[in-house]
Formats: sequence, structure tokens, C-alpha cells
Amino acid sequence: MSVTSEEKFQTGLMLELEPIVEKELNRHLTTADEWFPHQYVPWGQGRDFDGPLGGDGWEPGDSKLGAEARESLIVNLLTEDNLPGYHRAIADVFGRDGAWGTWVNRWTAEENRHGIVIRDYLTVTRAVDPIALERARMKHMETGYEAAHGSAFLHGNAYVSFQELATRVAHRNTGKASGDPICEQMLTRVAKDENLHMIFYRNLIAASLDLAPNETMRAITEVVKDFQMPGHSIDGFLRKSVVIANAGIYDLRLHHDDVLTPCLRKWKVFDRDDFTGDGAKARDELAEFMAQLDAAATKFETRREERRARQAARAN
Repeated sequence: MSVTSEEKFQTGLMLELEPIVEKELNRHLTTADEWFPHQYVPWGQGRDFDGPLGGDGWEPGDSKLGAEARESLIVNLLTEDNLPGYHRAIADVFGRDGAWGTWVNRWTAEENRHGIVIRDYLTVTRAVDPIALERARMKHMETGYEAAHGSAFLHGNAYVSFQELATRVAHRNTGKASGDPICEQMLTRVAKDENLHMIFYRNLIAASLDLAPNETMRAITEVVKDFQMPGHSIDGFLRKSVVIANAGIYDLRLHHDDVLTPCLRKWKVFDRDDFTGDGAKARDELAEFMAQLDAAATKFETRREERRARQAARAN
């Protein structure tokens, strides 16, 4: 079977980046703190459920969380549940050998803790209907996960740079919105992992920009323009995302200001002078898209404030 020029380019770039991957892996291992999910769960609040143990069935009144925080926690957990799909996708991009493969397995092991601790918290505190949650998990995992850009290395790396930061923002803001100090402490711990993961990927893209500026710029632009959160295939995701956005947990403004912009600034994409041809064209496209997204975010914020004002007026 013949090897395409794109495959040759990708293989060559990954070989050039392997020393960077090893360096970033070692940095991560010395920075990441060991932590244990069971220490963040208030087990004393738990009691048996109905079923074989003959406990109490879940009732809506059992939950002490507001609707917005509850929806966000469900989305966050179902997203984490699809880890097998993400592992396959990232392994397809990074491979299974050397420092690349070591990182893939380490990342997967760390991510797995997130689903463990969030599910245990939700179950013990009776924050959500556990039967509905399990049915949603089954449906979501049966849908599976397919990366938007397949196994394209630069696209995959650019995507996870943004996605890990987006997940960090979503977890932190969900914790704040929960009104539960235990939940906030737990999600702050999870978000710390997500931030370290983001730094790993972000630094790889920085190195890629130095080695292959035009190709990397094109990948960044296409990922930004097509970006979807990994949980977009969750049943009812659109409705849930609207609830989450209206609560200010994750919306267009946060996506623009706290996710896309910090990465682009760190990479200095609008300050570099080494883009030519398609790379320069991609940067122009990105600048135009960011301006459009900024305008859309402002429009959403204005409408949200108007809606809140109307609701407040009716309440009075």
C-alpha cells in the first residue's frame, strides 16, 4: 500500500516532535499531584436505593442542586463516560509507541478518575435520578465517538488543546453554580487535571507552529471553525447546552474569551511573521471567524440580560 505525502508529512512531524513529547511528559509527571476520588465523596450522606437492597427509590426532592448545575453535571459526567472512544481516537492520532503511547495511557488513566468521582458524588448525594443517568450513559456510549478530523495529527492536537481548556472552564463554573462546597471542591480538583492536560497539548501545538507553521495554522483554523464539545452527541445535548449557557456556566462569551483567545494568544498566531501562502490565508480566516464569534457572544449576552430583566420584572 502506497504512503501519501500527507502521511509522510505527519510521520516526519511526529518524529521531530517526539523529544518535545518526552519533555512534556516528564514535566507533567513531576507536576501532576496524586489524588484519590473516594476522598472527595461525602459517603456519610449515602443510603441504599430501591432494588435488590430494598432501599429508597430516588425522588426529585432528594436533589439539593439547582436545575442548571444538575444539567451541567450530567453533561460533564456523560462526556467523561465516553472515555473509551476518546482513548481510541487519541491513540489513532498519537500512536501507541514511545513517549506518545506513554502519554496516551497516562492521560486516559487520569481522565478515568473524573468519571469515577463525579458519578460517586451524584449517586451518594442523590443529586440526579440514577436510573435515568445509567440509561443516558448506555445510550451515549452506544453512540460512540468519532473525531471530526479523523486521525489528522495537527487537527487532533489542536482540538484537544481547546477542548481540555473548555472542559476545565465548564467544571470550575459548574462547581461554583452548584452551591455545594463539596461539589465545588471536587470539580476544582478535576479541573486542575484538565488544565495540566491542556498545557501538554498546547505546548505541542506551539512546537508544531515552529516546525510547520502553515500546516499548523490551517489545522488550528479548521478546528476553531468546526469546534464542538465532545459530548455533543449526548441525547438532548442542545437543550442542556442552552440551559448551561443561560446559567453562564459555559456560553459563547466564555468560549471566545476564556478558551479560544488564551490559546491563540499563547501561540502568538496574530503576531507571528512566518506564515505564507495557505498559512497566511488560514490566519485571515481565523481572524474573521473570531470577530464573528465575538459579535455573536455579545448578541447572546444582550438577549440573556433582557430575558433576565423580564423575568425579574414578572417576579416583582
